[in-house]
Amino acid sequence: MRLHGKVAVVTGGGSGFGEGIAKLFAAEGGRVVVADIDGAAAERVAQEIDGAGGAAVAAPADVTRRDDVDTMMRAALDSYGRLDILVNNAGVAHRNKPMTEVTEEEFDRIYAVNVKAIYLAALAAIPLMRAEGGGCIVNTSSTAALRPRPGLTVYNSSKGAVNVMTKSMAVELAPDRIRVNAVCPVIGETALMETFMGVPDTPENRQKFEATIPLGRFSTPHDIAEATLFLASDAAEFLTGVTLEVDGGRCI
Repeated sequence: MRLHGKVAVVTGGGSGFGEGIAKLFAAEGGRVVVADIDGAAAERVAQEIDGAGGAAVAAPADVTRRDDVDTMMRAALDSYGRLDILVNNAGVAHRNKPMTEVTEEEFDRIYAVNVKAIYLAALAAIPLMRAEGGGCIVNTSSTAALRPRPGLTVYNSSKGAVNVMTKSMAVELAPDRIRVNAVCPVIGETALMETFMGVPDTPENRQKFEATIPLGRFSTPHDIAEATLFLASDAAEFLTGVTLEVDGGRCI
């Protein structure tokens, strides 16, 4: 039980990587707040965790809104009395296309969800972690920040900001014993896969993308959950400022 007694908030926990993270954290003894803009999805995941013998509550939340973020953190306090871990996993992208075709509204939404949300969550979480003598924040970044694909310039740059924020927060919060790390997944089997590819999800198109990954497959929610669990656990107590590539060798 690598997270026995720990309380975690996982954003974007209603599907994809976030669902995998929330379920693995609970299986490892963590008590989880499943936060998602889709309240029904968050509730489904929380109920499935409870049904498997874990502990979870759902928190409908738009991570770009300060009031929603504060409510999400209060759910951790009201349900479990503390906060130890924050996983900033919620993210959005634009469909793969030339940057000249990305609308201003798309740009603003991507930066609000992928970047501003980390700032808002930190404002709410840091005082709670300081009260416990420390904590851990894990941000979901992307290999797009390290080896960007064409057609995703705005998304790529938002994840570059996530990596710099992760390292800067790690240095700033180290005196508070708050560790800050990030995972950088390669394209994964989630609802955003076709968005990243920019073409229909067919076996032929998948093969083209898989060919760019040395280990020959996309990432899965389990892959990302295991890496996030490691960074959130005491096994990584001397790691901070790490941007961990979970990419089957894509960034080599």
